[in-house]
Parts: sequence; C-alpha cells; structure tokens
Amino acid sequence: MTDSPIHDALDKLAAATTEQVIGWRRHLHRHPELSNREVNTAALIAEHLRSLKLDEVRTGIAGHGVVGVLRGGQPGERVIALRADIDALPVPDECGVDFASHVVDADYPGGPFPVSHACGHDCHTAMLMGAASVLAGVRERLPGTVLFVFQPAEEGPPVDERGGAREMLAQGVFADPAPTMAFGFHVTPFPKGYLGYRVGNQFGASCLVRIVVTGQQVHGSTPWLGVDPMPAVGAVLTGIGQLYRQVSAFDPITVSIGHVEDVGRFNIIGRTVTLWGTIRCAVESDMAEVRQRLTTLAEHTAQAYNTTATVDYLQDVPAVHNTEEWIDAALPTMRRVAGADRVVQTPATLGYDDVSEFVNNYGGLYVTLGVQDAELGDNGMPVPAPGGRGLAMNHSPHFYADDDTLGLGVRLHAHVAHDHLTGALAPHLP
Repeated sequence: MTDSPIHDALDKLAAATTEQVIGWRRHLHRHPELSNREVNTAALIAEHLRSLKLDEVRTGIAGHGVVGVLRGGQPGERVIALRADIDALPVPDECGVDFASHVVDADYPGGPFPVSHACGHDCHTAMLMGAASVLAGVRERLPGTVLFVFQPAEEGPPVDERGGAREMLAQGVFADPAPTMAFGFHVTPFPKGYLGYRVGNQFGASCLVRIVVTGQQVHGSTPWLGVDPMPAVGAVLTGIGQLYRQVSAFDPITVSIGHVEDVGRFNIIGRTVTLWGTIRCAVESDMAEVRQRLTTLAEHTAQAYNTTATVDYLQDVPAVHNTEEWIDAALPTMRRVAGADRVVQTPATLGYDDVSEFVNNYGGLYVTLGVQDAELGDNGMPVPAPGGRGLAMNHSPHFYADDDTLGLGVRLHAHVAHDHLTGALAPHLP
C-alpha cells in the first residue's frame, strides 16, 4: 500500500481482479492463436471491455486489434496508450502446467504448427484486461484519456500479409485521440516481481530475411546433369557465421537462420532452397551495412557454385528506445509498485518488439517484468533459484510464467496510467 488514497484504491481494485486475471491468462494459454488469426482472443477482449461500459470499444484494427477508450471524469489533456500483444507462437507447449496448449493450426501458411504462448503474451493480455477493470473503477477520478491497446501480430504476420503495430498506425489507431505516452512491458525469465529497465535501446532493431538459392532440378543419381543448390546453401550458412567479424565487435549483431525450406524429395535434387531468418542489431544504424554484407555473401557464394541467390528483407522493426527523460520520470512509479530493491537496470538484448512503433513515435517507455524462479547473480544476470523450476527463455517450449506476478503487472499499468494523466509521470525537458 501507499500513502496516496488514489494509489491505495488502485491497489485494492487490482487485488480484487487477481482471480479473474489468472482465469483469463489460463484460458488464453490453453487457447492460443497465431499472428493475424487472433479471432477468439480478440472476441474475449472486446466482450470484457464492453462490459466495463467504456466510452468506445474499437475492433478489427489491423486484423484483430482491439482498442478500448476510457475518458476520465476530470478535465485533462493527457492520453496514455497501454499496450499488450495478443498473438502466440508456432512452438509446442512443454511448460508442464495443467492448462498447457494442445492446439495445432493446420491451415497457417507453412504449417501445420503446434501453437503456444511461449513468449508470455497471454500474461500481457490478461494483465491489461485487469488494468482496464481497475481504471474503469476510478474513471471519475481520472483526468485525460486511457487507451487500452490490444495489438495483433507482434511476432510478425505471414510474409504476404500486413499486420502488427505499424499496420495499426496505418489504419489510424491513434488518429483520435493521439497518445502523449505509450507504455507496456514484457515478461522475462528474471526473478518474480522484478521490474527491469534500460536507458537507450531496451530491445534491438530487427528484420526478417529470405534468401532463395536457385539451381537446376535433376535426379539425385545424376547431379552433373543439373545444378545442386544445396552445396551453395551450406556455404552461405557457413559464411553467415562469420558476418559478425565484419562489423564492430562493440556493437553486437546476429544473423540467424531459423528455417530451411527445400522443394523436392530424397531422390530429387530440387531447383530451389529458401532460407528464412532474422537479423538483429543492437545499434539500429548497423542494419544497412549488415544487409549489404549478407546480400553480397549470398549472391557471390551462390555464383561460385553456379547457382543464383536473391535476398529480400521484410518486416523491419525499429529498436525500442527508452530515453533517459522518460525513465527518470517513471522510476518513482515503478519503485512504488514493485519496491525500490526490485527495480533494476537490465543489460542490452537483441530481442525485438514492434511496440517501438508506438513508443518511438509518441514517447513513453517499455520495460520488463520478471516471472520466473530466479535470483540475480553477482553480474546482475538471472540464475535459477534453489528448488525452483529453473530458467526458460522466451520462445522456448519450456517457457513459463508464474501466476503470482500477474497482479503486479495489473498494478503497474494502473499506476503508470494514473501518474501520467495527472502529470506526475512526464519527462521534464529543457
């Protein structure tokens, strides 16, 4: 509890939502949906927001995006956008809970895929739904406007579809009203209840890369009568492992190939092989150079094997950038919610999140919430807590999040929203 009556009221309302938030989270975990396919997830969100008698509930934004609009009962010009991502991943669920997902999407492009919330978006969605309940409960005491933004396709839509944060902006999600702050947070394998922040790039810049190596199809018994693209692919993969040596070692980059797609069968040398991967850059300005070097590597390596290669860069996502002014403004709120000893600076990461489209355009910040059985080691990095479930990274089939942390996430949304609308959480710029 705090010394402020309004903050105490927010905490009491958040505590009252805990059981419902856990129920939502478990339902969503059991029934995950992939990017641009979040039909039932969006319906659940919209139904809850309408039950709160918000001023508006907008649906169908960039596919299955939902935005609730809550106008406070006190005069105020500030507008805060609280954002949660709602999509799941094509990853099997091996986290060991009794509400684990057994969903398989047989129709998704490239599938069939097992589907799970292996990144914690079920937690994000449930916590923001809870925060909507809390803030609706004090609406007459709020100045300004709260936007509850439930974003689809954060993990990236199929390559021939549009989606995600950029598409929400393109469809005018913030045309009226425009935020004066965007805020959100991501669950991570840090100690339960810890809030992490970073001044500068909280998450790195990213893009999807597609490399198509083309040869000449032929029977597997007569490779000399065609052109085998496989040796060229092997050489490209080997060369990618050396790209990091061509840029500054002080600014990390990764180029990871996550999927290789062949067209053929065991006794056919196919015509094409497609590599799908991702580029991550800690410093956004390095992206152009990495792309140029990867294109040169792929094209020239393919040529050396008498094949050709085309390289396409898709779904570029800018880095999530937290300015020092916004962090300084938010730290008192974060420390009040979590406790000063549980608000820590986190190291750089090459993860990405397209919430950057909101934060970078409208100001605000994006932080992290620890949800696993961990302790902080001497170097500030998480280590498994004795007797706990260990650490499991986001996107792992074993990723898990403890329900005990959901209430803190609800409180964080609510406190940040109130403090921004009242002017207590706003950067003081010269």
